[in-house]
Amino acid sequence: MQQFLKWTLEEIRKDGSMMSWMEEKRFEWVPLAASMLKNLLDGHTFIVLTDDDRAWFCHYMMRAVNTQHKNRPLIPFVSLHTLFPNLHQIKTKEDIELLENLMSQIFPSGYTFFYVGKNSDIKMQIAKRKDDSFMWVLDEHLQNSFYLQTSDDNLDIKLIQLFKLLDKSIDAVLFAEVTFDSN
Repeated sequence: MQQFLKWTLEEIRKDGSMMSWMEEKRFEWVPLAASMLKNLLDGHTFIVLTDDDRAWFCHYMMRAVNTQHKNRPLIPFVSLHTLFPNLHQIKTKEDIELLENLMSQIFPSGYTFFYVGKNSDIKMQIAKRKDDSFMWVLDEHLQNSFYLQTSDDNLDIKLIQLFKLLDKSIDAVLFAEVTFDSN
């Protein structure tokens, strides 16, 4: 079993020049991904939400995370839009609190928001209210989030690459190939 940071670097390098951009960003990525993966091991459900421009990515993740060819248990990833089709009606702090109450009732073992998009989207305000949310934020550096830029011509490719790295990380954690200890 190897340390998650070292394992991540090896996985990035396996993908060659296409993932070279992640070598430097791995120090930003690893603590966030490790926290997310620990929540997975603790039985949390991951509620995926994106801004409108990244709705395609939510659909991609929902299809890719639990395909039949993966030799692992099904991973509890669900789309918030699927759970709550009236998501577009959420506008106020009170609306968000009602949604949080609903999520706590549906997922008594815990849940973690997985947000991808801009900080200006109301769905980001939902995710930011939970300290353990896993967030990929565009165009703004925020604490405890992974930073990407919409001006990057390769943004869509990078989102898919990040998801593939996360998916491999899930396998590594489930099959005890990595440890989060720093010893």
